[in-house]
Amino acid sequence: MYWYDKLNEYFPLEEMKSQEHMEALLKDFPDIYHKDEGYYHVLMYVELDDFIFIDYLYVSSEARGKGIGRQLIEKLKNKDKPILLEVEPVNYKDTDTQKRLKFYQREGFKHAKTIGYKRKSLATNEVNKMEILYWAPNSEGEDIVYHALVKTYEKIHTYNDKQFYGQSYEPVEKVVRVNEQKEIKDIFDEI
Repeated sequence: MYWYDKLNEYFPLEEMKSQEHMEALLKDFPDIYHKDEGYYHVLMYVELDDFIFIDYLYVSSEARGKGIGRQLIEKLKNKDKPILLEVEPVNYKDTDTQKRLKFYQREGFKHAKTIGYKRKSLATNEVNKMEILYWAPNSEGEDIVYHALVKTYEKIHTYNDKQFYGQSYEPVEKVVRVNEQKEIKDIFDEI
């Protein structure tokens, strides 16, 4: 099966970039947008000088529990840069959300509680709320995560959006925000 089809079958429509968008990123930014593909996995990620953003990580159901996801994460950790990614909030009807969170928790990821991330899907027109997880090799704080997420949204997520989707995504200041709330729950407390 083609790498895009694997991602498209696994990830919800509102989270997926179009195939044209992803192929353009691979072609136009080969130095920063990467695809690591094997029979049982697809990893799409952004690597800049100061951070890594995991765009998509897919491990086939028949290969889960065999250490493939862990090996892929270790390969990224060995680059010694903060790693961040978006995950869906816990959905008790979808056990995969809990399994994903437990996997990232085992791998040492933390919940970026001070960062809010909500964007309107151009595919469904629905607002999609995501949580941000990060791993930091040198105890970097959430401020680096915020700046990395802003940079990723502006350079990758919205790259040529009007061309690929016929309209533009919302501006970054409407999508990525610093939470002002005093009491913010850690997403890992919900699993």
